[in-house]
Amino acid sequence: MNFLRSALRWSLLFAAPLLISPAVSAAQTSTHSSPAPSRVKQSGAAVPEAYPPALVQSGGSLFRQNCSFCHGRDAAGGESGPDLTRSKLVTQDVGGDKIGPVVRNGRPAKGMRSFDFSEQQIAGLVAFIHTQQNTALRRKGGRKGVDASDLQTGNVEAGKQYFDGAGGCATCHSPTVDLAGIASRYQGLELEEQMLYPKHAKSKVTVTLASGQTITGTLEYLDEFTVGLIDSTGAYRSWRTGDVQYKIDAPVNAHVELLSKYTDADIHNLMAYLQTLR
Repeated sequence: MNFLRSALRWSLLFAAPLLISPAVSAAQTSTHSSPAPSRVKQSGAAVPEAYPPALVQSGGSLFRQNCSFCHGRDAAGGESGPDLTRSKLVTQDVGGDKIGPVVRNGRPAKGMRSFDFSEQQIAGLVAFIHTQQNTALRRKGGRKGVDASDLQTGNVEAGKQYFDGAGGCATCHSPTVDLAGIASRYQGLELEEQMLYPKHAKSKVTVTLASGQTITGTLEYLDEFTVGLIDSTGAYRSWRTGDVQYKIDAPVNAHVELLSKYTDADIHNLMAYLQTLR
């Protein structure tokens, strides 16, 4: 199994938001003492800036206390946070001008809380994160992330043929309806995750009452005791599982069944085609 499939397995296990999440957000806020640009020009080339060891050490300690659960102890990705050493935001950050605001304001939509850190603490986080990124950039091989360019090697026409034919994608999806603009909403690995295992796909459920009446809606809750749904009026309804019969139609199951059937070429070609749907 090649690098891409290996990386995808890890990404599906540790699905995470893009850019920066709860803990790392703590590394991106406005002003800071001991500012240092993340890049300087030397002989016409961009060269990583070295930060004072003491500042990096203090930032590393703060990062591991507040950010490592999501972003990993080395800032290279963790349980639910992205790899900051490969973050575009971190790359574009100069002296904390982008990292600082994210840390102090958080990103609630992505599950990242805000952090009330001092300027000195922000400066330490900035120094640590940039140092980790610089180290990762110098390292040969062994990277954990997947670049968008890794997913652009397939054949678009072959991908379209697979979508319309052997893959059976067109039986449930339309490039001009539900998939219209999907490549604008998702990029790179996130797009591929949606293709292989669409986590946000809603399941339908049909509940049959003892009277024979059937109610169909979007599955909202299910355990061994209760089945609940949102009906066509938007109301939540639930029943004890022992009192009714129910049948679930989960679109994601069709994607799961395809996982063992895809060849590497199928994945690359289908991704190439999906990336044209803007």
